[in-house]
Amino acid sequence: MSVLRKPVIGIVCCSEQLGLHPFNIVGEKYILGVVDGANGLPLLIPALGERLDSDQLLEMLDGILFTGSPSNVEPHHYRGPDSVEGTKHDPKRDATTLPLIRAAIDRGVPVLGICRGFQEMNVAFGGTLHQRLYEVGGYIEHREDKNQPVDVQYGPAHEVRLEPGGLLYEISGCSSAQVNSLHTQGVATLGTGLQPEATAPDGLIEAFSVSQATQFALGVQWHPEWQVTQTPFYLSIFQAFGNACRARASRHS
Repeated sequence: MSVLRKPVIGIVCCSEQLGLHPFNIVGEKYILGVVDGANGLPLLIPALGERLDSDQLLEMLDGILFTGSPSNVEPHHYRGPDSVEGTKHDPKRDATTLPLIRAAIDRGVPVLGICRGFQEMNVAFGGTLHQRLYEVGGYIEHREDKNQPVDVQYGPAHEVRLEPGGLLYEISGCSSAQVNSLHTQGVATLGTGLQPEATAPDGLIEAFSVSQATQFALGVQWHPEWQVTQTPFYLSIFQAFGNACRARASRHS
C-alpha cells in the first residue's frame, strides 16, 4: 500500500545582505505555516530571477507560498512614481516572483500570497499599489505599532467583510473576520482577472482570488501564518491551501 506523501510547498525567499555576504532568507513563521497549517513539506525558493529554472521547479512543486517581507515591489513594475528615499526594495525577489506567479497559476500550481505576496500577485496581473497608504486619505490605520510587543502587533486590528459565495467565504464558513494589519502599502487598482474576496471597513481590498485559475489561487493582505493553529479563520486558509496542494501531489504520485 502506498503512503500518501506530504505536498512539497515552495516558499519564496527574500534577498538580504547580512554583513559582507548576500543571503536568501525566509521568516520562520511562514515555514511553520506550511508545516503546521498546510501539513506540507517546505522547500525554500531562492531569489535568483532568470537564473531560476522555473519550468523544472514547477514540475517539482505541489504549491507555492509567496510571503510577506519588509521590502516593497519596485514601483516601475506597476508604472508607479518613484519610491520615497529610504524605501526598502528587493529587485532580486521581484525578478523571481512576478513571472513565477503567472507561470504557477498557468500551470495549475496552487498559490497563496501573503502581504507582499498579495501585492506581488496584484502587480503580476497588471494592478497598481498605493505606496504609502496612510498618506492617501480616507483609509484607517493599517500599520502596526512597532513599539508594541510582537504579539500585540500581530493581534486582531480590524474586521474584514468576506464576499458571499467567494472562495474565502466558502473555505472559512464566515461572512466576516477579525484580522491583523501590518502593511504600509495596499491595492490601488485591482489587477485584471482578480476577484475581490474581502474588504476592510474603509473599502480597501484585503483579499482576492484569481478568476480563471484552475486551482487554488488566493492572496490576502493580512498575516494568517501568525500562530496559525490558534486562530480558526487563519487555519482554514492554510488548510484549504494544503488540501489543494495535496490534490496536486496525489495526481503526481
